[in-house]
Amino acid sequence: MLAVTVMVPLLAALALWAFAWPAARMAPRDLPLGIAGPAAAAAPLEQRLASHPGAFEIHRYADEAAARSAVEHREVYGAVVVTPQGPRLLTASAASPVVAQLLAQAVTAQAPAGAVVPVTDVVPAPAADARGTGFGASVLPLALAGVAAGALVSLAGLRGRRAVTAVLGASALVGLTGAALAHSWLGVLTGNWWAEAGVLALTVAAIAGGIAGLHALLGKPGIGLGAFLVVLLGNPFSGAGGAPQLLPEPAGLLGQWLPPGAGSALLRSVAYFDGAGAAGSALVLSLWAVLGLAAVALAARGDGVRAARADRSAKAL
Repeated sequence: MLAVTVMVPLLAALALWAFAWPAARMAPRDLPLGIAGPAAAAAPLEQRLASHPGAFEIHRYADEAAARSAVEHREVYGAVVVTPQGPRLLTASAASPVVAQLLAQAVTAQAPAGAVVPVTDVVPAPAADARGTGFGASVLPLALAGVAAGALVSLAGLRGRRAVTAVLGASALVGLTGAALAHSWLGVLTGNWWAEAGVLALTVAAIAGGIAGLHALLGKPGIGLGAFLVVLLGNPFSGAGGAPQLLPEPAGLLGQWLPPGAGSALLRSVAYFDGAGAAGSALVLSLWAVLGLAAVALAARGDGVRAARADRSAKAL
């Protein structure tokens, strides 16, 4: 009774901290922003933006074409093009509608009084998900599916090749189902259908493999630890609803090393940017999947070795 009375409030407080703290402290932190145009004309704008310490990470480009290319390749979230007629803003709402709106407000605030800053959405968000809410809502179902798959494989007593096959099979089916729903039905994703299904499957495999691997190493407490990392930390720290650079540190950085954050970043790259900027997130997910399933395979091999030794000992007796 005492354990329940104490643990439930602690878990509630932890969940509120994990979900409410990042949401309540959202603000730009080293948000990549480009500035294009002649150095003499761009310097005053850069100085005004620098008056917000730590808010923006400024990248300089020679002209609008270079800045547009940087936005399309996810090097920056947007770019200000300085022209004789005044500044113009390039954004990519597909990268984050929240950031696109924030940049429009910030650049307008730095423009001369009464000036209208034209905004060009270089990579627009899908019309079916203009606010990005559908994309952001996709993180939790993937996290729950991965945790469920890893936990069921572990608790069902599957070992070695059978466990690996079950994790990969479940992940593939989730990927296909998720692409059918998010792309074909809802229109939230607009990239290559099979690539999106592959990203969804890899994300679930990373989570399920991590859960099963932790169970192989730690037993049942490993499932709880994995669920904590994925659901209570990975989901709110993913930055899928805005951007990792809007979250307080270390939440933004930590979230990208956990499967939900890496998965949402990779899915955004594949769905809207033809895979630009996908390498880092793909590596993180692959490491989670490979290391987790390797732990499962090694644990099964260790069980086999111990069983063989016990059998030899029994025969010797």
